[in-house]
Formats: sequence, structure tokens, C-alpha cells
Amino acid sequence: MMSVRSHRPQAHYAGLFVAAYVAGSGFAHVLAIVPGTGISIWPPSGLFLATLVLASQRSWPWWILVGLVGELLGNLAWFHNSIPVATLIYVGNACEALFGAWLLKRICGEPVRLETLREVLALLVLGAGIAPIVSATVGSATLAWFGIQSFATAWPLWWIGDATGVAIIAPLALVVFQNWRGKGEFLAARWTEVCALALVFLGIAALSLSGYLPYAYIIMPPLLWVAVRFEFKGTVLALSFLALITAAFTISGASQFAGDAASQQHKQIMLQLFLGISAFSALIVAALSRQHQLALLTLRRSVETLRERERELSQLVDLVPVQIRRLTPEGQPIFFNRRLLDFFGLSDVTQLDRPGSSRLSAAIHSLVHPEDATHLFDAVRNSLVTGEPYSMKYRMRRADGAYRWVDGRAEALRDDNGAIVQWLVISLDIDDEVRAQEAMRESERQLRRLVDAVPAQIWCSNPEGDPTYINQRLRDFIGFELDDFDSPDEPRGDVARRQQLHPDDLVAVRDHLAECRRTGEAFVMRYRMRRADGTYRWVEGRSEPFRDEDGSILQWYGVLLDIDDQVQAEEALRERERFLWQLVETLPAMIDCAAPDGEPIFRGQGLREFLGYELRELDGSGKSRLEGTLDAGVHPDDVEGVKQQYARCLASGEPYARRHRLRRFDGEYRWVETRAAPMRDASGAIIQWNVICLDIDGEVKAEENLRMAQEGLARASQAASLAELSASIAHEVSQPLSAIVNSTDACVRWLEADPPNLERAKKSAERIIRSANSATEVVRRIRALFQHSMDVRDATSLEGIIDEVADLVAAEASRHRIRVQVTIESSPQLLAFDRVQIQQVLMNLVQNGLDAMTSASDDKLLEIRVYRKSDEVFTEVTDRGGGIEFPERIFDPFFTTKERGMGMGLAICRSIVEAHGGKLWADRNEPSGARFIFTLPAAATATAGSGVASKEGNSFLASLDATAP
Repeated sequence: MMSVRSHRPQAHYAGLFVAAYVAGSGFAHVLAIVPGTGISIWPPSGLFLATLVLASQRSWPWWILVGLVGELLGNLAWFHNSIPVATLIYVGNACEALFGAWLLKRICGEPVRLETLREVLALLVLGAGIAPIVSATVGSATLAWFGIQSFATAWPLWWIGDATGVAIIAPLALVVFQNWRGKGEFLAARWTEVCALALVFLGIAALSLSGYLPYAYIIMPPLLWVAVRFEFKGTVLALSFLALITAAFTISGASQFAGDAASQQHKQIMLQLFLGISAFSALIVAALSRQHQLALLTLRRSVETLRERERELSQLVDLVPVQIRRLTPEGQPIFFNRRLLDFFGLSDVTQLDRPGSSRLSAAIHSLVHPEDATHLFDAVRNSLVTGEPYSMKYRMRRADGAYRWVDGRAEALRDDNGAIVQWLVISLDIDDEVRAQEAMRESERQLRRLVDAVPAQIWCSNPEGDPTYINQRLRDFIGFELDDFDSPDEPRGDVARRQQLHPDDLVAVRDHLAECRRTGEAFVMRYRMRRADGTYRWVEGRSEPFRDEDGSILQWYGVLLDIDDQVQAEEALRERERFLWQLVETLPAMIDCAAPDGEPIFRGQGLREFLGYELRELDGSGKSRLEGTLDAGVHPDDVEGVKQQYARCLASGEPYARRHRLRRFDGEYRWVETRAAPMRDASGAIIQWNVICLDIDGEVKAEENLRMAQEGLARASQAASLAELSASIAHEVSQPLSAIVNSTDACVRWLEADPPNLERAKKSAERIIRSANSATEVVRRIRALFQHSMDVRDATSLEGIIDEVADLVAAEASRHRIRVQVTIESSPQLLAFDRVQIQQVLMNLVQNGLDAMTSASDDKLLEIRVYRKSDEVFTEVTDRGGGIEFPERIFDPFFTTKERGMGMGLAICRSIVEAHGGKLWADRNEPSGARFIFTLPAAATATAGSGVASKEGNSFLASLDATAP
């Protein structure tokens, strides 16, 4: 229902149809023979039929309703029949239009354009001949039923009237609706012809129909002239004018078709026949003319197309990248295309003519390479005799004199009887191709030599796995040729594998190869293969499929690599690895390995047992493995320092060494010494940290007990030595001092006497001087004693003394987490010096630096730096402790900043350095700490240094003497 509704005609089209239908009914009423019935020329039949032919079948119900409206309005305006009579007559008219339109579309197809004789005959026979039978039958039966006219009398008139209406109106409607949609242009001569023909047509029609001319059909020549010259458009207009003129003369009574009442029916039939015959004749002639014009147009187009094709063929022959020529049946060249003429440098084929020689022979011997001319001439003569085509590659000379390879081919063109009409010959310039093929063959030879020389065994096989090629190296390896594996009973590949593979590997290799052939995956496998001498060697087989554009496998390419030595080496390496693994696991030390960022990646069994957990148990805790290990294992008092030193070493790449306490699996913290060193690649980048951890808890405790004992012994020894020295000095100096006191008292009394006894006082003063000199001599003798026992000098290097001092303090520095850094520039050579005294100086300065950093919490670093400047060797001892509070008093005897210090160390050090001709002073170290610097004479100033040393001495007593009053 929706489909039918969507094909509803537009309102203005429906309105025009109704108006034309009512007007046509009025025209029929004017010419009606039977009043009230409209039995005459019925124009609505042609209008209705043309409308349905042009409209889609889904819209036909709407047009039937529109036609009913037009029928009822026409009946109301003209015929005044009863509603049943008008309805039944319309039913007949509608059935006629439906049946006629269906027949035309069925026979002619869509659309119906009235451009061929077939369509015109279909319209006249089916639309104007057969379809009106339906309307005439229904309409005559209606008139007979209602007693208006008998069926036999009405039927012929009705049929002729509908047929005439279809023959005249239907073509007009079709032409108007369809053929006149395009725009046409008439020349001035054409318009002149139209005007002249219109005047002649109207004049003859008026004269013949009005009775001045004896015969009405004399109008036919002008009508046919119109049909021939102007085809359907002119024909339908002429028929329309003829129908109007005829109707006008008939209505006015001046026509031959008008008469009395007795002859009116006969006249009416003659009128209808006149119009029908005129329409039939004119339409047939118009169709024939149209068909003739179409044939002429087609012929003209065919001729033009043929000429265009000839031009295109000529251009194609000249432009096609082929050299074309035609030969007579006897073989004489008669045509060269432009490309061949340009190749030879000719302007016309006649330039090949030579007196006493045929054109063919002249062309071959002058344009073909001498080495190829004879063979080509023989091939052409053989083809001319036998009629068989020939194909040959030869060299032709180009216009510039260069010979180029061409591929020549010739075929005979024969007529219907098989006789040769001419020979068609082409030649293709294949010089580049020939050279490329030669280069390819040379490349193939080089590639084959390369494949045979490459240090690998190469093979290829078909998609089924049967080998098709093996290189020379593989043939030498197995000692066979590929044909030696051919067998009528089994494929070549199975024979080769069965003979060459180790029995223990055969099944695995065969199955893996079959799986790879099935899936198309690459084959990679290690197996043993028998060599020509019968020994089996390990090889690594690899193969890849070669595919076409569709992905289908065309071949398999493979390579065999002799890896027997590598396999043996790998086995030895695995054995060595097992040995090293056992060695690492059985070492009496705890082993650890870490990534470049410090993350542990391996732990030995000893460390795992000490900590009591596996490395993987640290994963998922939210911390890194390194952080988790340090937080869980290192003593809380040591963990911060350990982390800081780890971070510095990871950032700088320096080795790590530290003593700290580590928690054992049972919860006890034990002293361990951890050392780590980076392992680097060839470029110096760190690839791994190797760590060893030693349990030194017993050693640390023993060292601590030993240190405490040594300190107690040192204090006792120091106290005893000082007491002994004090007692010796007191014993030796007591008598001179007592004499000085007594003489002083006497001198005072003599001076206080009244009057003063100056003589006595002078004598007392002299005694005081003698006593003082005596005390001084005592001190000098004691100093000389010390000087004689300690002043032993040699040329020992300063570097050895520094190493000994560093070794002596290493344990204490490690206990207090202090790093000792020694820098010696170019091993400076000193003047001979007292090794023990300089070692005492350096030891005192280093020990003071260690004591200053014992309580420090930041980076603890003690630096010893030795360098030469001018004639002196400078030695710097720098610490990062609390610094020097009183730098102006630090070298005073008995001045000390330590709770238990005697204040004599730095004073003695300065005395010793100065005794060797050097200097000792102190500076502040930025940002924290102190720097002690002392100089010693270099070897170049040996004489001056020795003199200074002999004059001043170097003992502790010399220092005391320098400070005495």
C-alpha cells in the first residue's frame, strides 16, 4: 500500500490529464454519430494509452482514478448519460488503455520512444488494433443493454473511433511528453522548408476536404513529405492539424464527409477511415524515415570511426615500441614504420634499393651485423619457401653505427584460400636485456663461486623437503653428489637424512622438519651429521621458506654450520662452570652479585644460610632488594653509613670496603667485613658488582681486646718512662738548683745589709752563675745522650714510611669508619733523614687526625698528600674533624686540647722537622677539619740540609731548651 501511495502522480499532471480528457471528450461529442454515446473519433483513448505507457505500473491505479474523474466530468459536460452507463463505458476505456499499455511494454520494453519501425508497428497493431477491441466490446454491450443502440451496429463504429483516436493522439502525446524534452536547432533553410510545407499542406487539405478537389486522399503526398523530412515530430503535428481541419470542415458541413441523416453513418465511417489510413501511412513512413536516418547516421559514424581507427592504427604502428615492417610474398620490404626508419636513419624504405641486388638482400647485408647476416638471410629464405614463421636474435646497426641486439619475428598473412598475401615482421630492441642477461649470468657464476667458497654448507629443497641443490663445501663434507641419494623407492630427502644423520638424532630431525614444512616456520636445530671420513660432527641446521606473492612456499633455503668445536668448547665451559659453581658454593666466604645499580641478583649458599632467607623473598615488599637487605640485616647504628658509602661507590664506581655488624638468622649481630668491586666490559662500563662478605666477629673482638691491652700498656710504659726521666732530671739538677737557691739567699742578705756588702753579693752572684752553668751542662749531657742515640740518618724513601703508617692505622681507621687516602706525586727523593723520627712525626699527625674524626658523623676522610715544589718536598695531612681552635698555641709545649694529653706531641714534631731543615705549620681545612703541612729538603739541597741538622739537633730536650729562661 505504501509503495502504491508513493507513486501517486503530481497534482498538476493529474489536472492536465483531466483537462485533456474532458477536451477530448468534447471533440468526440461534436463528431458523435449516436447522440449521447460519443461513437466517433475518441481522442481520450490515445491520451490514456500514452499516459500509462510513460507512467510506472505502480502508478496505474492512480491514473485510473484520475481518468474516472475525467470521464465523469466529460459525461456531465457533454453526454449526460446516466452514471451506470458512463461508469461501464469508462471501464471499457480503462481496460483498453491498461491492456494496450501492458502489451506495448511487454513487446517493446521500456521506454517506448517511437524511434523504430518495430515500435510504430507495435503501437498501430497492438495499441490501435487489438486494444480497442476491449473498449468496443464493453461499450457496445453497454449501449445494447440500456437499449441505446444494437451491439452489431455500435461495435464497428466504436472500434474504428478508438483505433483512430489511438493512432492520432497516442503518437502526439508520446512525442510531446518524451521526444521533445531535448533542445533542437533548425537552420534558416530548414525553417523556410517548414513554412513552405505548412502552407502547401494547409492549402491542399482545405481544398481537398472542402470539395474543390475531387479526392480527399490527395493530401497524402504532402503528409508523407512531412513524415519523410521531419519524422515523428512533424508527422504528429501534421496529423493533428489534419484532424482539426477535417473536424472543422465536417462540422461546418463543407466537407466531403458531411451529408444528410441517411448517409451520415457511412460518411462518419469514411471520415474515421480517412484519418486512420492517413495516420497509419504517415506513421509508417515516419518510422521508415527515422530508421533510414538512423542508418545513415550510423553509417556516417562508422565511416568516421573507421577513419579515426585508421589514423589511430597508423599512429600506433609508428609509436608502438616495436620495429615493424611488411614484406611482399617474395620477401621484398615495402613498409617500415617510423620507429624502424628512425632506428636506421632512413626517410623511406626506397633508400635500400641497390642496383643488381634485391631490396631484401641489400637490407640484410647493410643493416645486420656481418656475423649474423648469413644466418638471418638463410632463415628468411627458408620461411619464404616453406611459409613457416621464423624467430631469431641478431644484431642490427643503428643510425649512429652501433650494433644492438634485436629479437626478430615474422608471420605470414594469408587470404581465405591460404595464399600468402604479405609477411609481417617485427623486431624488438633487446640489447639492454641481452646485456642484463649476460651480466646476470656472470653474476650467477660469481654467486655460485661465492656460495661454494662461503665457509658454510648451503642447500635448497623443494616444498616437499627433497634437496635440489647443495654447494661444493657440503658435497666435500658428506663425500657425495646430490644424485647419489636418488632412489626409486623413497624420496631423495629421506635417503639423504637416513644416510647422513646420527641414528639418535634422525627421528627428532625428521619430525621437526615435517612440522616446519607443515606450518611454514623456520627450522633451527642442532644435530650430528656424518662426515666423509665416517666421523659424526655436530652441526647447526637452519632453513627458511622462500614464498611467492601469494605466500605459497616455492623453495626452502638452508645452511649447515659445523659447530662441533663449539659444542665441545661449550661442554668444557659447562663443566668449568659446574666446577666454579661448586667452588663458589664451598668457599668459606659469603658471596653476592649485584646489578650495576646495586640490586642483588645472586647470593651464595653461605650468605643465604647466614641471613636465613632467599633473595626472591625480598620481592613484593615495596622496597628494592638492596634497600630491603640493608634495612633488614645491617645494625641500626651502622645502616646509614653503609647506605651512604654504597651510594658513593655505585655513583663513582670505586671499590667498596667496610666493616659493620650484620644480623644473623638467629637475631645475633656479628661483625662482618664487606668488600665489593665492579666488573667492567671492554668499554669500561660496569656490568656487575661482585661482593664478598667475611665473618670477622671473632677477629674484631680480639682486636678490640688487644687494642685495650695495648693502650693500657702504653699508658703504663709512658708513666714509667716519664717518672724515670723526671727522677733522672731531678737527681741531676737538684744539687745545682739547691746551690743556686742558697747563693741567691746569700746575695739577697748581703745586699740588704746596711751598708750593703757588694763584694760578698758579687761573689754570691758568681756562685749562682756557676751553679746555673752546672745545671745547663747536666741538661746538655742528657740531650747529647738522646741525640747520640736517635740521630741515625739514611736515604729511605718517604713513600715507604707513609705505607707503614697507613698499615699501622688501618685497623683503627676501619673501626671508626674512616677512609685513608694517600696521594704521592712522582715519588720525590729526599735528603738523608732519620726514618724513626720522621715516622714519629707522620704517625703523630695521622693519629691526631683520626682522633679528631672519631666523633664526626659526616664523611670521614683522612688525606695524605706528598708533592714537590721547588727544592722542598711538601707533606700534607688533612682531616675532616672539628678543626683547630687555637692555631697560635698548638705547637707550644704542654699545651693540649685532649683530656689526657701531655701537650708535647706537636712540639716534639716541630722540633724534629726543624732539626731536619724543614718547617711544620697548621691551617684550617674548608669546610671542616685541619691541615698540617711540613716540608723537608729535597735531594738537590742535601748540603744545606745537613748543616742545619747538625747545628740544631732534633730531640725533645732541644725543644725544652729552646723554651728555658
